[in-house]
Amino acid sequence: MRWHGWLGLGIIAAAEALLVGGHPLVGRWFTPIVWTGYVLLADALVARATGRSYLTTDRAELVLVAVASIGCWWLFEWYDAPRFWRGGADRIGLWWQYHGLEPDPWLRRVGYDWSFATIFPALFLTAALLRPRFGRARVKPWRPSPALLRASMALGAVFVVLPLLVVSAWLVPLVWTGFILLLEPLNYRRGRPSWLGALARGDASLVLALLAAGAVCGVLWEFWNYWALTKWTYTVPYLGDVKVFEMPVLGYLGFPPFALECYAMYHWLLGALGWGAPARSAML
Repeated sequence: MRWHGWLGLGIIAAAEALLVGGHPLVGRWFTPIVWTGYVLLADALVARATGRSYLTTDRAELVLVAVASIGCWWLFEWYDAPRFWRGGADRIGLWWQYHGLEPDPWLRRVGYDWSFATIFPALFLTAALLRPRFGRARVKPWRPSPALLRASMALGAVFVVLPLLVVSAWLVPLVWTGFILLLEPLNYRRGRPSWLGALARGDASLVLALLAAGAVCGVLWEFWNYWALTKWTYTVPYLGDVKVFEMPVLGYLGFPPFALECYAMYHWLLGALGWGAPARSAML
């Protein structure tokens, strides 16, 4: 394994040990630290398996993925609480709330952006690592009709807009599905990397790998978050008291489609910036 994989493994192990030992600084910054270690480890494993990775062959794309990850998660924060920009060290969100944040606004912003920057890389590297496991997942080629694509985009637009107009905790599923319905058909129609495009070729490995990566990362997000001093909790109206770690049990159903959504958002952004050629996608 590449050296940075061993570094990532060491970061995870050291962060866990210091957290258990009660180190306050690591406890407050545990999420970005441990997920940085995870990204380093996953990148090295992908490099060993495929010969390509963000840190070995595609460093420029790592910057793009991290920046897109930060921007897209700030968008989700806006959905959670438009009043976020007036929030302090402990803000109240509609669906999730942060606790124990740094009181200094500049340090708090560093913590946010550092944590958010790991989301897309962690998902995509995990999917790249899992995709060979689904390498034989062939299906009958399926090409959605133009009418179905238009209907999906129209429904996605409703899902994207409605939670901004109607403030309701019941609408959180729309946030995790709206951009899939809206952007994935656009990527497919314009020849960008797309799991719809993969299904049109009879290849189900991409969609399965992304769904699995969402589930794996979701469990790890909640597991590591549970023990951290700076953490998030949830407020949802359906089975909110039935939890695994801090996440209500039904919330775990949102992680697999979340991975599909992140993939669609990332490649739509690349396309909008004129960087949407399939060769740009190093991992998937």
